[in-house]
Amino acid sequence: VGIQSDWERHYPMGPLATHIVGFTSGDNRGLEGVELAYNKDLAGSAGRNIFVADAFRRPIRLREHEADVIDGVGIILTIDATIQEFAREALLEQYKNYRAESAMAIVAEPKTGAILALVSLPDYDPANFNTADANSLRNRVITDQFEPGSLIKPMVMGAAIEDGIVSLKEKIFCENGNYCGKGFGCISEYKNGFGYLTPKEILVNSSNIGMAKVGQKMGKEKIYQALRNFGFGKETGVDLPGEVSGLLWPPKKWTGYSVTRIPFGQEVTVTAIQLVRAFCILANGGHPVNMHVVKAVVDNEGSIVKLTQAPPPLAYCIDPKVAKWLVSEAMVGVVNDGTGKRAKLKKWQVFGKSGTANIAKAGERGYAEHQYIASFIAGAPVEDPQLIVLVSVRRPDMTLGKGYTGGAISAPVAGKIIEKTLTYLENRQGSQKNYLAAAK
Repeated sequence: VGIQSDWERHYPMGPLATHIVGFTSGDNRGLEGVELAYNKDLAGSAGRNIFVADAFRRPIRLREHEADVIDGVGIILTIDATIQEFAREALLEQYKNYRAESAMAIVAEPKTGAILALVSLPDYDPANFNTADANSLRNRVITDQFEPGSLIKPMVMGAAIEDGIVSLKEKIFCENGNYCGKGFGCISEYKNGFGYLTPKEILVNSSNIGMAKVGQKMGKEKIYQALRNFGFGKETGVDLPGEVSGLLWPPKKWTGYSVTRIPFGQEVTVTAIQLVRAFCILANGGHPVNMHVVKAVVDNEGSIVKLTQAPPPLAYCIDPKVAKWLVSEAMVGVVNDGTGKRAKLKKWQVFGKSGTANIAKAGERGYAEHQYIASFIAGAPVEDPQLIVLVSVRRPDMTLGKGYTGGAISAPVAGKIIEKTLTYLENRQGSQKNYLAAAK
């Protein structure tokens, strides 16, 4: 039957949804995206009857009936074409402005895990996919793994608070910006050093030393389990082909460096979809969500064959009170007073976390100089989160002199996407109410 977006079924998404819908071969076999993941369901199957025929090839009688024709199904996506356009437009502008190697953006509903927009740049025209190179064909949201940097900090800090290892009012000495010791080397801050910081201040100021000391208090087993609880080191199960699991070594392979580095996002790799799921969990009161792009499967008559199933509502990955504190206190502080100020909006209270990670050298130890992944994850409104937005820009051109951090590059894009999307959803809801009132 085909594939449609959930909200804008009458308007084709065209190249906007390239990496979601995918494309087919000349004989209509799915080769990428939802077309590949649901190829068998979309294609259906041919029936076959064997007849005894006369000399003129006219059937005389049925000799053998093997199978009935099974029509292909229809797929309704969670993707909203309007939100997809908001995200792609905002990301593409920044991608070009910073002459970046690549960029990603995701917009998701934290309560359901439904993906409303997914952008991976560079992209391609699905009508001419044969001319696209491998770099453009790749859906980086699920295939690219990278060190998350400071984006991992809320999850580690949340676990430390939940386990009673640190308290909300505790002051941790952050060594004025230089922390060295036997077995873990030396750790510094991005810019300024800090003295004593509370857990909230560690997150607002994104202190690496503060997180390293939290990691030392927790120990490797607790850090590992906390990250596994949020889904790192394993696939999310999103209904798109090609997802990778990222890398989270088992504790037996950790060193003193691991215990101090993993809490601020080194020695672990993640995917963009894993990060979005983790922040959806926080915004959803600690409850897990299933990330998905297919809302429903329908038959030829339009009847629902399958709906996306939500996880059990009683389960949780982190204490709901801790999740609420991280969202409404710590990450609100990041936007209002910390590294995420460029995502701040007048109408809605945004919460978020920045992350700026060095890119590891290929085939050797250490990090490449002047090569970074600048990311920001944000959500809004804080009192009842409707959206989680991730923006990540890889290898911005530092010779431009315009900055390279997640707060500088990605935070304003996330803020723009949130503002346009919430305005659009608000207006659409108002239109629906007016329509229903008029109908009555």
